[in-house]
Amino acid sequence: MSAAGIVIAGAGQAGFQLAASLREGGFRDPITLVGDETALPYQRPPLSKAYLAGKTDRTGLFLRQPGFFTEHSITHRPGVSAVAIDRAGRRLGLSDGDSLAYDHLVIATGARNRPLPVPGAELDNVHQLRGLADADALRAAIAAAQAIVVVGAGFIGLEFAAVAATRGLSVTVVEAADRAMARAVSPEIARFFRGVHEAMGVRFAFGASVTAIVGRQGRAAGIVLADGRELAADFVLIGIGVVPNRELAAAAGLPADDGVRVDAFLATPDPAISAIGDCARFPSPFARGLTPDGTVRIESVQNAIDQGRCLAARLNGKPAPYAALPWFWSDQGMHKLQIAGLAGPGDASVVRGAGDAFSVFRFRDGSLSAVESVDRAADHMIARRLLAAGTHLTPNQAADPDFDIKALAMRRP
Repeated sequence: MSAAGIVIAGAGQAGFQLAASLREGGFRDPITLVGDETALPYQRPPLSKAYLAGKTDRTGLFLRQPGFFTEHSITHRPGVSAVAIDRAGRRLGLSDGDSLAYDHLVIATGARNRPLPVPGAELDNVHQLRGLADADALRAAIAAAQAIVVVGAGFIGLEFAAVAATRGLSVTVVEAADRAMARAVSPEIARFFRGVHEAMGVRFAFGASVTAIVGRQGRAAGIVLADGRELAADFVLIGIGVVPNRELAAAAGLPADDGVRVDAFLATPDPAISAIGDCARFPSPFARGLTPDGTVRIESVQNAIDQGRCLAARLNGKPAPYAALPWFWSDQGMHKLQIAGLAGPGDASVVRGAGDAFSVFRFRDGSLSAVESVDRAADHMIARRLLAAGTHLTPNQAADPDFDIKALAMRRP
């Protein structure tokens, strides 16, 4: 490469991992990491859990301390956004009026919170949780609150609800679907975690849609539901999913519908541009039968890290297709949910274990597609081994408590 080197648009987990892995792999040319936040690159998962609960501080979130960037000759440009790509001239325009030449550009722009399109959404004390500034605002809001409404029973909403309920606050979760985490987990897991939250005092309104957020003196004071119910709140948290930051790629003429389209090597049709992380839609062997074209966009730390490493290897001259197994986790109350694989809404369920520690094995067309484990870390690790190796496990075997799934997972192919 020339002196321009690699420019990474996005300083989140994926962008940072790429920069670090490039240096670990011996890359010697310039690396520039551009991020719209002023903080050092940091972990996002603790924002809705340990950081919100006061169990870790800001410094504990940072992926590396400032000296790392100097020691590894990584230029970090905080507080500026990538606004335009000149593909012909190979330059990236920035929000401060500057532009950067690149030999290879990596789009790692992540995703942003999906807005709630109702009157009152712009009121003060209507919060979302995506970045560090959001978490800081929520920590201050919780300290002065007694009653909270959470719109959305996904991972973020439920993790936040658990923290708030633990602090003795009154929490109501409003969800348009008929169960919690409906797009992500089986009915069995959803039912369990509903019980966990209700035991903590959290109330749910399922099958409910919000028509307005009501205010008093410019601040949110509650919400109105489609059936006419009004729920009072000291503040409202909106957690109804995210949308990929695809606009930069789309404006440059790259394919970017629900995410920036890349091939198995994380490359766009422009050989000088790749995309990774929450903003990228890519082909996955684990998405076969799940989406019409076998592509998927995954919002997880695992995916961001693994894609950063995979792309770094290619840019260092060791290309390999991205085929990492997706896995996820969520801490809610005293329980840990771990998921390996990608399940669809029509996948069958087989439950192993009972009580507060069990796993749900999901099957699509008779083949194992995912495993959801509650407080059964050993099951999770076995599941990752089974799915990564493509080992065949039947629903009958999973349903048999005497069948040794661990032994099956440990067999050499």
